[in-house]
Amino acid sequence: MTETTRIDQEIAIAESELEDLEVKRAETLAKISSLKAKRSQLIHGNTSSGEHSVTSLSPRQEKIRLFRSLFRGREDVFPRRFESKKTGKSGYQPVCRKEWIRGICRKPKIKCHDCESRDFVPVTDEVIESHLVGRDVTSKRSKRDYTIGVYLLLQDETCWFLAVDFDKEEWIDDVAVYPKNRD
Repeated sequence: MTETTRIDQEIAIAESELEDLEVKRAETLAKISSLKAKRSQLIHGNTSSGEHSVTSLSPRQEKIRLFRSLFRGREDVFPRRFESKKTGKSGYQPVCRKEWIRGICRKPKIKCHDCESRDFVPVTDEVIESHLVGRDVTSKRSKRDYTIGVYLLLQDETCWFLAVDFDKEEWIDDVAVYPKNRD
């Protein structure tokens, strides 16, 4: 084994450890935010989250906390909206730290879900803020639209909320057959 190979392996191990820490950090921040919300509700005598109003004048952290409380999903990965300038195609794909890095990312030959080098970015308060603002708040230069999605199915195969999209010509028929009482 060459010295370069050994160092590359150590870098990969350290990056993996850092990724684990970032996921844990995101999960811990979400837990802290949730606990602070519960504490605030107890102090103010509120028992439902709807009684505490967040407005455009509320502090940034309160807006982020509210968003996280309503749209919870996986914390270890999130999709971001893309739109191709060449084809006009749009969609969502997981955010990867190594996307388009020469020698590592082999798109478009290899799909992200088949890539052994994928390195997903966890959901952080900065990610949520960027979504709410509509641009990447960590980059002074980026003017691209910043819209994220959420992976609803959690690691334990439960979900926090469900979104149903009724569209196209048959939307009225689809709504009619959708169960009214969901417990």
